[in-house]
Amino acid sequence: MDNIFGGLEKFGLNMEDMGDLFSEEKPEEKEKKEETAAAEAPKTVDDMDEAELLFQRELTCTVCDHKFKALSVRSSKLRRLPPDKDLRPRYKGVDTLKYDVYSCPYCGYTGMTRYFDHLSPLQIRLIRDGVCSKFNSSLLDVPETYDYDVALERYKLSLYNTVVKKGTISEKAYTCLKMSWLCRGKIEELLAKGASKDSETIKRCEKEELTYYAQAFEGLIKAVASESFPICGMDQNTMYILIAQMAIKLEKYDVASKLVSRILVSKTAPRAIKDRALDLKQEIITILRGTAQ
Repeated sequence: MDNIFGGLEKFGLNMEDMGDLFSEEKPEEKEKKEETAAAEAPKTVDDMDEAELLFQRELTCTVCDHKFKALSVRSSKLRRLPPDKDLRPRYKGVDTLKYDVYSCPYCGYTGMTRYFDHLSPLQIRLIRDGVCSKFNSSLLDVPETYDYDVALERYKLSLYNTVVKKGTISEKAYTCLKMSWLCRGKIEELLAKGASKDSETIKRCEKEELTYYAQAFEGLIKAVASESFPICGMDQNTMYILIAQMAIKLEKYDVASKLVSRILVSKTAPRAIKDRALDLKQEIITILRGTAQ
């Protein structure tokens, strides 16, 4: 898997097994009161830093029954921003993707929030044998917030657990997709802090993003062919849009064209999805014309 689990060795896991108008106050008195009021006024969502958008959620591990706390996002405080073309979610002040994995610090069982509590007895046994028996809990640190490196590490643990428990293709693919999105978020953060686009760190992140993205694409193609919808919480047309957009980024224009055509002839696809498909069709045509010249 192109060292997709790189860095998990420190947890003891075996790799081979697998971010006021009318005020008459004096000016100086008014200024002092305004400073006091500003200090006492509650912060708006736009003023909050990442830590203030989080809280500690208490969970019970499905595998070892220990109670532990995990960082979770205050959904009521979130301000949604336009998503990326490939449906990557974006919010003001926090990358929620960093907090979409729960990891038990006692036994090492780790999974995305959507799947964390859903284990069969067989999967619990597989995780106890393949993860818990080897896991070094002293190495799992939970800081006040997660940076992108910590978040990626947790996703790698989640993917490792999914492989061990023989999870669905879609779960593994969706994990890889979110890992690629995290790499993209890390790149954006580095650029915002003044990093050069040609720096070795940026190049490494771009390579990792593409590696996870290609894994996700391959897995989602297989999942669509073998699993029933909804897949990863998405209906058929939404999944087709996602895969078509991924195919364009990966320069697999034949795949993208086929999926776009399916949406355009679909009797169930809503108008918004068909409009999106038309945009993708035009994007493909423009790219292919440019390539041919």
